[in-house]
Amino acid sequence: MKLTSCLERALGDVFLLVGKECPFLLRDLLASEELADVFGKPVMQVLTVLVGSPSGLNLRNVLWHGFASPGEVPAKYCSTMVLLTVGLGQLLQAYLQRTGCTLAPRPLLTLTESEDLLVFPEATDETLLVLEEAMKKSPFILKIMLPYWEVALMKFKSHRFADCTVLLLTQLEAGLRNVFAAVNKCPKRLLTAESTALYTTFDEILAKHLSDGKLNQLPLLLGEPAMEFLWDFLNHQEGPRLRDHLSHGEVSFPSFPKGVAAQPLSFSIVLLLRFLGEDVASELKERAAVQPLVRTAAAYSARFHPAALLRKQVLGCEKCIRCWSLPPLPNGAGGEAARLEENSEISACNSLIIKIMGELYGHIPENHRVFGDLEDIPVERWPQLLPGLCSIRVPTLFWPRAALEVLTLLRGISSHCACVALQVATSLEQRQRQWAEKALRSRQRRNFLRMLSSTKLLSPVLSLVLLLVALELLSVREVLGKTAREHQQYLRFLKALLQYMENLEVQSSGGRNQWGRVVALTHAALLKVQAFSETKRMLVHSAGKPK
Repeated sequence: MKLTSCLERALGDVFLLVGKECPFLLRDLLASEELADVFGKPVMQVLTVLVGSPSGLNLRNVLWHGFASPGEVPAKYCSTMVLLTVGLGQLLQAYLQRTGCTLAPRPLLTLTESEDLLVFPEATDETLLVLEEAMKKSPFILKIMLPYWEVALMKFKSHRFADCTVLLLTQLEAGLRNVFAAVNKCPKRLLTAESTALYTTFDEILAKHLSDGKLNQLPLLLGEPAMEFLWDFLNHQEGPRLRDHLSHGEVSFPSFPKGVAAQPLSFSIVLLLRFLGEDVASELKERAAVQPLVRTAAAYSARFHPAALLRKQVLGCEKCIRCWSLPPLPNGAGGEAARLEENSEISACNSLIIKIMGELYGHIPENHRVFGDLEDIPVERWPQLLPGLCSIRVPTLFWPRAALEVLTLLRGISSHCACVALQVATSLEQRQRQWAEKALRSRQRRNFLRMLSSTKLLSPVLSLVLLLVALELLSVREVLGKTAREHQQYLRFLKALLQYMENLEVQSSGGRNQWGRVVALTHAALLKVQAFSETKRMLVHSAGKPK
């Protein structure tokens, strides 16, 4: 398995000596003219028979999808692959000498033990002991596959964390395929990877529907937290995608982190306990090492779904705005600043902000309202509304395309909002220091005062935009109830808001500092938000009265 993974990565590096974009699928890579030019067509045909086609031995997929039991793949196939790989190296060396090319391997992905990846508590000796007991008793594991689990555990203990993860993921797929076939009453789906039949992999096991359109019963059996964990660690594009990265040779095996390997291992313990008899499961669950695992698994919510990433983005932006330090006015600048703040457009913006904010505040669920009433609450405290809203669980399984389309726009708005917040914070600090050092010319001093005046406006504006984003996220599935015309009108509204944030980012950048333009853009955007809000066509308006 490791050999096919590393070989695929190496072949992709060789492909890029000749071609421009490396094929994603191994079978397409092996069939490419680029590799045939380097190694010769007969060599590539042998490789295709061994690992690249369902019509051949298909060793790579048979193993990586957990179909083969111990001893089922003869050792001679492995030795053949080893010798063939050595031969490929010799052929490549000859090609490089002949052409004068230099092979530049692509850098490998480095997995880090980030906070989002470390879900379960650290795996201890007691944890591993529970896994060892559960492995021998849980019907989730096919007895013929038990040796793989035993080796996985041994690899973890000997600090071969990538090896452990590779074996665990293939066996989780094998076990879940067995449960999938049983719960959906389709025993034929246990077929091995044959060239004449569609074989069942994680893609179908974790899908909402079966290939015949019927509802997949496995998600209902496993429950939402377990499904969200599997989607997070295997499928979501911005998640670790452990199986994909390992099987395609994109991760360094020796540097694979222990903490990351501990996640599928801990999840496996909880999963094995789910399928044990009541008495045995109860006894194991009572152990001190197991209780935190069970609680963590039961409370798990998605971390790498775009909705979860949007919540994280909103909170990061809120924190940045909260940390803005609006410096005191420099000596002698009070009169000039007062004249700037008397700007009628700024006054109009402030009135619109208060009106729209008051309307949106009525849609916050009562148990998440930080203030009894928004009136007389200073605008600098408005961001306090966001953490509570972002703590509300949003189901992430099987989002329809229309909801994902909305989510993409909301993430774009939030992303530009974060950029504006960071730019303003940086500019404030820089200009205040330059003023103190008397390093600003007359025109620059005047622009700094405009910036201070605009920043007082931007703080509540960005808080308002973030609150709108958070509320629309909570109501995102309401988009399914809209007519085609209403849907397009709603998307146009979000795109207009996104355009405003993009323009705001440009005008507030260090190179532009067009603060007068910022006020005009903000006034126009607030008028659009108010007009659309009055039509009651936002998603939050369709969600009904909050509780």
